[in-house]
Order: sequence, then C-alpha cells, then structure tokens
Amino acid sequence: LPVPSSSASASSGTGSAATGTKTVTGDTVQTRWGPVQVRITIKDGKLTEVTAVTYPTDNPRDQEINSYAIPRLRTEALQAQSADIDTVSGATYTSDGYRQSLQSALDSAGS
Repeated sequence: LPVPSSSASASSGTGSAATGTKTVTGDTVQTRWGPVQVRITIKDGKLTEVTAVTYPTDNPRDQEINSYAIPRLRTEALQAQSADIDTVSGATYTSDGYRQSLQSALDSAGS
C-alpha cells in the first residue's frame, strides 16, 4: 500500500526502508499437479513469513495433501531461514515447487 508523503516517516511496517521489512513474491513453479508460488516477508534480514500464494487445489486429493504439506513447508522454511527444507512425504511435487519458488523469492530479496 502506498504511504501518503505526509506520514512517510511513520513506522507503519508497510515495507518502507525505515522498517527494514520487505515482501517478495517468488516465481510461479509449474509442477506435475499444478503451479506453486510463495510470498515471503523479510524483516531486519530475517525470514518472518512465508505464504503459499498458489498451490494445487483442483481435486480433493490435492486439497488433502496440501492441507498438511503447506503448513509443514512454511514451518520448515521459517526454522531453516532458507529454502534448504525437507520434502514432505506424499507431497514431493508441491515440496519441490515450494522450495524453488521460495529460493527465487529469497534471491530477489537479496537474502
């Protein structure tokens, strides 16, 4: 969100350089079961949030797999502070796509 110039000095956490926070969306990675894309937030050089923006949900099996895989991948990424995370059993394609999108976001963020 754009910050009005009159309040640019306020510490609002919206991504201004003063707060040291940046949000970056990774590449969309095409997997066998559909696209995977993540968005990250880095604050003061630390990965503070990872959100799966896009992931396979076309059928009940995709929804079931990703209902446990996506939260697990997020937790691992935040703990590792990198894309060096384990594959979630039963969700190999989603895990691979998540890692690739996460790495592209980290690269774009300069981490």
